[in-house]
Amino acid sequence: MDKIYMHQLQFYGYHGVFSEEKTLGQRYMVDLTLSVDLHGAGVTDDLSKTVNYADVYQLVKQIVEGKAFDLIEAVAETIANSILSEFVLIKECTVKVTKPNPPIPGHYESVAVEISRTR
Repeated sequence: MDKIYMHQLQFYGYHGVFSEEKTLGQRYMVDLTLSVDLHGAGVTDDLSKTVNYADVYQLVKQIVEGKAFDLIEAVAETIANSILSEFVLIKECTVKVTKPNPPIPGHYESVAVEISRTR
């Protein structure tokens, strides 16, 4: 299956189990791998035979910058389910949600979850 990659989409959200995360918010990054048959779009140069990246971006933005979740696992699940519901050409999606500098003890750059869902 062909793939569309969207890397390091950046948003500001209010997800986390600590009250300061829901009050102050922080930056989140989302990576997507979308499995789509791209042959028709490639031979016809017709946008209707593929997925509009701008529309995918706006959907993910609404989720990450919308309702606050406790867990980034729930953010990823909501993104995956919404993408599969909204874009019928997408057969499978992999969603990675990265939370840079979470407020937990230790020295590291980020934490992330990655899930894959199919239609």
